[in-house]
Amino acid sequence: MKKALLLAASVVATSALIAPLSLTGAVAAPSEKTSSYIPPAIEWGECDSARLVNAGAECGMLEVPLDYDRPNARKIKIAVSRKLHTDDDYRGMIAVNPGGPGGSGLIYSVLGGSIPDGVGAKYDWYGFDPRGVGSSEPALSCDPDYAGAGYDRPNYVPEKAKDMKWWRQTTKQYAKDCKSADARALLPYLRTTDVAKDLDSLRKAEEQEKLNYYGFSYGTYLGQVYATLFPEQVGRFVWDGVLNADNAFYEANLDQERQFDENLDYYFQWLADYDDVYGLGSDWRKIKRGYYQQLDKLDKRPAADGKLGPDELNDVMLSAGYYVYGWTDIAEAYAALVHDGDGSLLLDQYGGPGDDNSFAVYNAVQCTDAPWPNWNTTKADAWAMHDEHPFMAWNNTWYNAPCLNWPAAANKQPFKVSGAKVDSPILMVAETYDAATVFSGALATRKKFPNSVLIEGVGGTTHSGSLSGIACTDDTIAAYLDTGELPDRKSGNRSDKQCDPVPAPVPATADAEVTAKAVAQRTGPAVEAEDAMPADLREGLRQAQANR
Repeated sequence: MKKALLLAASVVATSALIAPLSLTGAVAAPSEKTSSYIPPAIEWGECDSARLVNAGAECGMLEVPLDYDRPNARKIKIAVSRKLHTDDDYRGMIAVNPGGPGGSGLIYSVLGGSIPDGVGAKYDWYGFDPRGVGSSEPALSCDPDYAGAGYDRPNYVPEKAKDMKWWRQTTKQYAKDCKSADARALLPYLRTTDVAKDLDSLRKAEEQEKLNYYGFSYGTYLGQVYATLFPEQVGRFVWDGVLNADNAFYEANLDQERQFDENLDYYFQWLADYDDVYGLGSDWRKIKRGYYQQLDKLDKRPAADGKLGPDELNDVMLSAGYYVYGWTDIAEAYAALVHDGDGSLLLDQYGGPGDDNSFAVYNAVQCTDAPWPNWNTTKADAWAMHDEHPFMAWNNTWYNAPCLNWPAAANKQPFKVSGAKVDSPILMVAETYDAATVFSGALATRKKFPNSVLIEGVGGTTHSGSLSGIACTDDTIAAYLDTGELPDRKSGNRSDKQCDPVPAPVPATADAEVTAKAVAQRTGPAVEAEDAMPADLREGLRQAQANR
């Protein structure tokens, strides 16, 4: 799922004008109108993306109803890419969603190359931009210049009345802008149930009996909804970074805020371990206090020519709570700020504002999938969370605040996910301290899908970290996609297989003794870069998941 790089990578990545669909929350089979829609064949041709062209992929448009209850009315187009199998031992189609909601997935038809032992070559791989996203038509945008320049914004933590007023008015205005957006007719039809039906239309267009699927982050929730609506069409499903459907989405955000705060402590401990490299001290608690002092200093006097305020620093450090991949780069940039007052490297990490397509769709899905509380409840929860877990309590609150005034009606309750009718086994992956989709959510989902098996990256803090070169995890995924084989399901509320997490990096210039100790703590083989997901795909996940 996603979280709040409000105008940084998340925005680059991640109006009740038409009567909204009504969902009671009860588990129901798809309507006759929904199941009767047969999409036309996709006209496949050359892709615009050089990355896809070089990989030998094809691109096209899938035509689907705007409203599946009116299949003969207005149509929209879903941008799709595919890379066909090259192994004679064909396993069928597999679609990929990188998360968000609002993340572009068109590039992920090349994901098959990251599956060990050449298993990916046995599938036709499909990437797609969900409705409203990226190259799909129409694409949603509410205000491409949201929050102005996006630098040195008013403090996320609204201890000053003027900061509270600015953020409240700004988030309200964004919701209002979405009411008058060019693609406003989309707003009532961007629920996860709509996207799940698009997935089934893709299956039909490609004349496949079953859908195989690989979902990351919010993409795991999309997979759960699909499996509930279309249990007989479920093939081999992999869910990495598992969202708790019962907490979609307000409660899930509160869960995130607690765990991100704890994950930042893990990062401070790592910085303390490498005091010889970064010079920030060997007491992680002092490093933590220093971080909050830096926020106060930047609020009074921003760095990097007035562009790096406390919000921008908070946004950059948020990445350290998501993943271990960028820990060294963030540490180098933060040390430059602390030692020299130089915020330029952090500003480079921040990236600045961009088009709001991902953010707009994030809101359009999340604000309508489930109900939201009022402002008084939200404000009280934010202050209570800030008192205990301050790292991203207000960052996250403002990121989701447009839902308080969203112009399309929300469902009265979340869609009820159930795996009771799903016969096919499902493989889930989660790390113990994943902050974006907390581990308790993976356990809750495991209960709902009695044929599922859960791999735990024990002690890890990385979100959606599969295909990172951890043989224990990645070989299990490959075996499942190849033969359907899964580890035995254990009794009780627990994971079924325990693996090493994605390991924290070791700085190149670290003390040899400290490095040896860090490496000795690993029980599995070292990560080999050639066995892991390519950097551009991993970056795509980061951009998509910065929205949740």
